[in-house]
Amino acid sequence: MIEIRADDRVFILTGAGLSAESGIPTFRGSDGLWRNFRIEEVASPVAWRDDPRLVWEFYSWRREVAAQCKPNPAHFALAQLEQTLGERLFHCTQNVDSLLEQAGCRNVWHMHGRLMQSRCERAGCKRPAFDDRNSYPTLESVPRCECGGHIRPHICWFGEVPYYLEEIAAALDSCTIFICIGSSGVVHPAAGFAAQVKSKPGTRSYYIGPEEPANSRYFDESFWGKAGEVLPSILAVKN
Repeated sequence: MIEIRADDRVFILTGAGLSAESGIPTFRGSDGLWRNFRIEEVASPVAWRDDPRLVWEFYSWRREVAAQCKPNPAHFALAQLEQTLGERLFHCTQNVDSLLEQAGCRNVWHMHGRLMQSRCERAGCKRPAFDDRNSYPTLESVPRCECGGHIRPHICWFGEVPYYLEEIAAALDSCTIFICIGSSGVVHPAAGFAAQVKSKPGTRSYYIGPEEPANSRYFDESFWGKAGEVLPSILAVKN
């Protein structure tokens, strides 16, 4: 049981395992391929420069798959926890889908971007990211920004800096409970959050998922199993 007291501040980190339970592909492991491409080959600035058509084909497919998926019980449990704790909860996710929002979460920090959003490829463009659920089967069908740049997925690709790092660092520094759900402990900087929290005296850390993460040594306690089956029954909020 994870007991959350009235004076606790909770940091939640959710990873691909949470969404995998709803049918979102993880692209990790031996079978984590898309049409024989590794994820790094279609999700990087180099891939965008060399073959933007292929990149958009990949993300159009991802949008179509995600549109068919629904939140699982863990998503709803996290929405309920957010409603209960309010500003005492900081939820950071590595996932780019909108399943958490579909379940009722209203304050999620998407450090790797949003699948159903796009933005201009030009770094100097001031147009913010915008909602976009369209599929683009050809590069010619991809609209251009008002500045003339191509529209790209609003995703933090390999080699790019994740979003909201300052806010995330502040929340890690102030939390008293760290809960990691379905993250492999491989992708940085998120893989280092558990170690950072472990160095803080008095902070409790927990892992929830079916498989042992690469950074398992930094957790005080682990709950093995699918988050949708485990999470709703182990959260105890004490007011």
